[in-house]
Amino acid sequence: MLTEIDDNIWLADGPNVNFYGCPYPTRMVIVRLPDGDLWVWSPIRLTDDLQEAVNALGHVVHLVSPNKIHHLFLQDWNAVWPDAKLWGPASTIKKRSDLNFEPALEHTPPADWQGVIDQFWFRGSVAMDEIAFLHTPSGTAIFADLSENFSQSFLEANWKNWQRMIANLWGIVQGKGYAPLEWRLSWIDRTSARKTILRLIGRKPEHVIMAHGEWIDTSADVFLRRAFSWLLKE
Repeated sequence: MLTEIDDNIWLADGPNVNFYGCPYPTRMVIVRLPDGDLWVWSPIRLTDDLQEAVNALGHVVHLVSPNKIHHLFLQDWNAVWPDAKLWGPASTIKKRSDLNFEPALEHTPPADWQGVIDQFWFRGSVAMDEIAFLHTPSGTAIFADLSENFSQSFLEANWKNWQRMIANLWGIVQGKGYAPLEWRLSWIDRTSARKTILRLIGRKPEHVIMAHGEWIDTSADVFLRRAFSWLLKE
């Protein structure tokens, strides 16, 4: 249920959710902070077994939405851990006005991250922004939808023929790992985002975890330069 990436960082895969008619897998990341508190990124559907496994790691204190799409299960987790702080960019906070969030996340990580999680605000698209993260002790970069890396086996098992054609055309598959085409096309100002991805690459991450698709355990620099080649081009 929980896959340990490195010391104090785990991922968990959840069931597929429907996104405009396409089954999308779900994934979350859990980080244990230096004081033992748990930081949970993009919470997946909460089950009794998952709750038990999470409790075995520590107490959930932070629930993080990286963009305005990744919010579906925040309220369920907050109901179980009512003292947990909710975090997200302004776009998530606006969308989920029913929940009480901390101040909007931007470029600078809050002190609550205790110096082990850095963050990178990707903006310039008229459609959506996203906060990417870096767990610095393990060198793990964490993306929601800025990189989608579906395997052909997953697509063949879950997507229709015409949907697979689009996935391959858009490059949201292994071997490319791009952001969806419609999002890339909506990026009217790439200057800030280009500086942001270069700053992240400059931190030399060793792993790349994304919400949708096959995560990267080695050669992270090669993967990131390929997956963000559309953004790195002047």
